[in-house]
Amino acid sequence: MEKGLIRRLLTVLILGAGCWPAAAQTASPPRGGDKASEALRPWLGAWDLEMADAPRGCSVTLGAEPAGDARQLRFPATCRRALPILDKAVAWAPAAGGRPRLLDAGGKEVIGFRSGSRETGLEGSGADGKAYRLVSKDHPRAPGSSQAATAAQRRTVVDPATAPAPASLPGRYALMRQPEREACRLVLSSSSASQNGTAPAGFEGSCDDAGLTIFDPAGWRYDGGRLTLVARRGHTVDLVFEKGQWRKDPTAGAPLLMRKLTP
Repeated sequence: MEKGLIRRLLTVLILGAGCWPAAAQTASPPRGGDKASEALRPWLGAWDLEMADAPRGCSVTLGAEPAGDARQLRFPATCRRALPILDKAVAWAPAAGGRPRLLDAGGKEVIGFRSGSRETGLEGSGADGKAYRLVSKDHPRAPGSSQAATAAQRRTVVDPATAPAPASLPGRYALMRQPEREACRLVLSSSSASQNGTAPAGFEGSCDDAGLTIFDPAGWRYDGGRLTLVARRGHTVDLVFEKGQWRKDPTAGAPLLMRKLTP
């Protein structure tokens, strides 16, 4: 496998395996699509499921294979971390209006889509009271249809004059996917940086977060108010200082926060 492909796969994992940073690739039609009814056929295939106004999403497939009285719904297991509502979703079926709805094991609606089309994207709501959007991977997004996802991919402008001083950065940090929920601990070494400006870094103890473990931070550097974690294989993730802690920037994909711990 060529190095470029390995690097891209590892980058996906640090963002949250199974999650996507907004743009998606077109997938092949699911098995049995040629034998599906006219009511099912327009909805078969791969979609991007988004939580409205949040940089979270996941790739799901509306399949043609039977699943009880409905049809198979497929997605990576790690999607349940990006969109917890998917923990209950096991199948899908068209609603009375024809648009798809995601169902739990008992046939109860988990997410229903009330408006939109395959071409422009579907708008709906979940049993958790939150708004969701379903966008086909086979059609381009309509202008303005995903402003939150677009904004999530923009780099934050940083004023180096107000950013933390470089000397304050070495130390122990809590790595978090959600505020105040520690996933791992990371140590940024105060050792002298190498020729490319990178100083050593590494986990303190074990880390239970699969994406962070595979990313395997081995170094860090700081420039212009942006803190960069460097993976052992060389790929990177940037963070900016905001509200007393560091956050991943851009924010697309799974969140990542870093808070310095007291000695």
